[in-house]
Amino acid sequence: MKLGFVSDSLGGIGFTEMLDHAQRMGVSCIEVTTGGWSTAPHLNLNDLLASADKRRAYLREFEARGLEIISLNANGNPLHPTDPAQGDCLKNTLRLAGELGLGTVCTMSGLPEGCAGDRMPNWVVSSWPPETQAILRYQWEERLLPFWTEVVGLAQAAGVSRIALELHGNQCVHNVPSLLKLRGEIGALVGANLDPSHLIWMGADPHVAAEALGEAIYHVHAKDTFLNAPVQAVSGLLETGSLMDIPARSWSYITLGFGHGEEWWRQFCYRLKMAGYDGWLSIEHEDVLLGSLEGLGKSVELLQRVMPRAVSDFKPQDI
Repeated sequence: MKLGFVSDSLGGIGFTEMLDHAQRMGVSCIEVTTGGWSTAPHLNLNDLLASADKRRAYLREFEARGLEIISLNANGNPLHPTDPAQGDCLKNTLRLAGELGLGTVCTMSGLPEGCAGDRMPNWVVSSWPPETQAILRYQWEERLLPFWTEVVGLAQAAGVSRIALELHGNQCVHNVPSLLKLRGEIGALVGANLDPSHLIWMGADPHVAAEALGEAIYHVHAKDTFLNAPVQAVSGLLETGSLMDIPARSWSYITLGFGHGEEWWRQFCYRLKMAGYDGWLSIEHEDVLLGSLEGLGKSVELLQRVMPRAVSDFKPQDI
């Protein structure tokens, strides 16, 4: 496995300074955000699409520091009913990835409206009352599947071989069954970006999820979640409070090791190996209480201690 981080983890500093910190921390790769819910502080999508010279100069900054680009990440809602720019961002990100020679793009599945004419996304999280099933049928049959059929074709034309969908709340694809359902309909170009932090607050077990996904794991985000037991005991895990108010929330994103200890992350890495995944671990720092450099640094240090690096050379002796 190789270690890197999402560029927005250091979103408050400039591009070259971000790369210098990556080199100093000893990571080998960066996952670069391109838009959507990100201001994309380290990449100008339109500029790079328009200029081969700018693309070459951009790549040289990574190469000069011994770094790679893991993937591009268009992390918005590409099926938003009133904001087509988010879907355009994904499509342009696929085009840019092809121009940069990158095989993987990370994104979200998207969450459309609940029926034709609605103006806001609608996330169904229960099977009752019965209109929830009508919403799901509309979202999948009328919006999700046609969109992803088109996008897979665009990815193939651009030379992108893998789209890694983040299993994220407020998306049609938010867990293992929904990912496998879309993959079954659309094909193996679509796989999972396994981010344990989201599965934790939704009540799933990322260790078991890794085994269930197997070869469908195309990317991994390393992000932790703190479960605030006293608040959770009163309010449950369906949380709508401010992300900035950690004491009042039942769960919060947190620096690696502060929500789940080193042994948990060691087991997570080993479970990934058992599932056949030996790719990138991309840290996504979103802890509002720790400084970004401190929190990212602590996360890097933890994973450097627990992640497998070398290829196995064990074989039984001839006896």
